Amino acid sequence: MRGPHNIWRLVRTGATLERTGAMNVVLDAFDATPALRFVAKALGKPFKFLGYAGDPSMPPATRALTALGPAYIKFGQVLSTRPDVVGDELAVQLRVLQDKLPPFSIEKAKAEVEKELGLPVDAIFSAFSEPVAAASIAQVHRATVAETGQDVAVKVLRPGIEKAFRKDIDAFYLAARMVEIFSPGSRRLRPIEVIEHFDGVVRGELDLRLESSAASEFAANTKDDAGFQLPAINWEFSARRVMTLEWADGVPMGDNAAIDAAGHDRVALGDRVLQLFLNHALRDGYFHADMHQGNLKVAPNGNIIAYDFGIMGHIDEYTRRVYAEILFGFIRRDYKRVAEVHFEAGYVPADKDVDEFARALRAVGEPIFGMDATRISMARLLTYLFEVTERFGMETRTELILLQRTMVVVEGVARSLNPHINIWQVSNPIVTDYISKSIGPKAVLRDLANTARVLARFGPRLPGLVENALIRQQQEEEQPRNGFKRWIAVAAILGATAALAVAALADWFF
Repeated sequence: MRGPHNIWRLVRTGATLERTGAMNVVLDAFDATPALRFVAKALGKPFKFLGYAGDPSMPPATRALTALGPAYIKFGQVLSTRPDVVGDELAVQLRVLQDKLPPFSIEKAKAEVEKELGLPVDAIFSAFSEPVAAASIAQVHRATVAETGQDVAVKVLRPGIEKAFRKDIDAFYLAARMVEIFSPGSRRLRPIEVIEHFDGVVRGELDLRLESSAASEFAANTKDDAGFQLPAINWEFSARRVMTLEWADGVPMGDNAAIDAAGHDRVALGDRVLQLFLNHALRDGYFHADMHQGNLKVAPNGNIIAYDFGIMGHIDEYTRRVYAEILFGFIRRDYKRVAEVHFEAGYVPADKDVDEFARALRAVGEPIFGMDATRISMARLLTYLFEVTERFGMETRTELILLQRTMVVVEGVARSLNPHINIWQVSNPIVTDYISKSIGPKAVLRDLANTARVLARFGPRLPGLVENALIRQQQEEEQPRNGFKRWIAVAAILGATAALAVAALADWFF
């Protein structure tokens, strides 16, 4: 974060925001204080002539970020997943950011491939095309593997992109520090954590081995999903700056006319894309977090093909269960239980009133359930829910904001294929199946069995651990809470014994 380039980059950023008319848009979105506005204007207005002009046909914010280059474009795309930070209006604007940039030459691409794979391109590929797609971080070439004749897509990072991003991210950290200093109220938005999240996303995209790994894990999770396929990774010809995967032929998901001409059923496709996403998020806890039309195709056999695995979402099993119970409570219109789940999970501070929270949740659910079925939006429900929980002091959870944003995108894809889709009817089988497996008696037995297996691994150490704990308690000064500690130790032993007993039942039951 050190170095004069940070100050200069912020000056150039401020100048560009002023020149494109985006400065006030950004400051309003962040609800900036007078002190922060003064600093931002001081960094931008006097140097307005140094700012990039950008494309006047674009909205101010997207115009400025596009003009500032790859790191800013990618930052805008990441911010579009965080309406809790930039507000709904700006988040919608940023979703349309396009990171299509002029491609670099095929000679440079071949040089990068040779450097990474250690072999001449002609020795690996019998054909290597001009770029077929170019984005802010990498570009893609179509090629043919010389040994097998397989058609593949070769993704190559832009030369020097790591250094360029590193410089800009350093400037972003400095800007976040300044925001915290001059706008204390913005600390609830955790600007440093926002930049850290962005930094993590970019680091993942700048190492194509991580994207390859994400694609491999996603493929393993979804291998049995009917009507869904992923291009296979060619590990032999993949490295940190080069990723080779099977070429995916198909019709772009965003081209309804081509889908119809190919004879595909758009109603079935709309249902399937929504159900696939819900399965991945709830069943696996690992989902494609950039599932827009540009990253989806329809194969000749009607399968949905997904690609570009730079941004993936992860939700742990406990959080999935919590949100399944919240959703189940909304479906039953049991708002008191939905409120209780929020408190039990620690999402809402304990000093808040659970009944008041339940009434606020009723105001979220009732208008939506009063709508015609084809107008009900799960994405809208999630949006309203987050607005209410924010009012009651729920801390921001990045993975859930990413889930919400992806839900909005996927629902949009489904409705573009079938404007009359009934979101609840299509979602119900997936949600009901997950709830029955994650909250019911089977889930309790499975959890006890897993606990018993963990205890069994530590079984030989348990007597010594318990004995040492009891000896330490005897040596401590007698206090009323010691009795409570002993009860906890006894309960732990009894619980372990019961869990071991249940393990046998669970193994037999499953």
